[in-house]
Amino acid sequence: MNPIFKVCGVSPVYMGRASELLRELLPEGRVVVVADERVARLYPSLVADYKTIAVPAGESFKNLETILTLCLRFIEAGVDRSTFILGIGGGIATDMAGFAASIYMRGLKFGFVSTTLLGQVDASVGGKNGVNVDGYKNMAGTFTQPQFVICDTEMLSTLPDREFRAGLAEVVKTAVMADRGLFERLEQTDFATLRSDRTLLEEVIRTSVAIKAGIVGRDEREAGERRKLNLGHTLAHALEKSTQRFNHGEAVAIGLRLVADAAVKAGLMPCEDRDRLAALLRKLGFDLELPVSMPTLLAAAAKDKKNKDGVLRVVFPLSIGTCEVREITAEDFGRLF
Repeated sequence: MNPIFKVCGVSPVYMGRASELLRELLPEGRVVVVADERVARLYPSLVADYKTIAVPAGESFKNLETILTLCLRFIEAGVDRSTFILGIGGGIATDMAGFAASIYMRGLKFGFVSTTLLGQVDASVGGKNGVNVDGYKNMAGTFTQPQFVICDTEMLSTLPDREFRAGLAEVVKTAVMADRGLFERLEQTDFATLRSDRTLLEEVIRTSVAIKAGIVGRDEREAGERRKLNLGHTLAHALEKSTQRFNHGEAVAIGLRLVADAAVKAGLMPCEDRDRLAALLRKLGFDLELPVSMPTLLAAAAKDKKNKDGVLRVVFPLSIGTCEVREITAEDFGRLF
């Protein structure tokens, strides 16, 4: 049983049946599960043997109040420093499980079973565990690597189309950021094929994880190269804050379209590549229309946690497969729209 990748040399990522892998990967001793309440209903056999704490589904519950509740439930359950925390669910559930485990009794060991495409290609991999504060994305969190991440593609068959599509936005982001070949592979397929072709889907997930694992291995705490993973996210996070209408992937798709427009206006990206990106996102089923005014969006972006003294760190695409992090004032960034 070998992982497909090891993040930072310490956090292996496995692809396969979760039920089989857990038998090999879970340590001896007590295990407590933190699971998305929907996942606990869908996969009762995964949690039947363990004390399970269900967390509510949805971005609105990814906050410090839920973390406090989790810590109180840990106390009630007698969780101690020898307890292993197993997070099961999408990126929201694993973020909360990882954050609570990271801070409870100054840190417990934990691992993830990632059950969504967005979680498997991005959110569960890399060691970031965080929650939102007052609607601002991931304002409180830690860098703590999970002991393992399991990506079970069979679990993706239960995802609604909207949730599956959300994960594809992160795949497109990864392709635009670092892999022209992956982008071209996506151009040659469509949403229905990605949903039904297990071999293709596994190829897409492996490629996306490999790119992220490589970047995180070189820059675990986001001092440089890891910032590229935020391509499209400056405006995506602002959109999520401003509307509370989109899931993360839908917001990322719009954020990618907007930052590509800005890159073209700044003379950084060819029009043809911008148009290819927009065409692919629309082909995959994303609505790219902006439902709020740009001034509203830019005002929210100015409060992003990565900003400093009014200067934004924006990831601009330069072409399909390459991008660059640039510091730009909020005022100058606004002039690009």
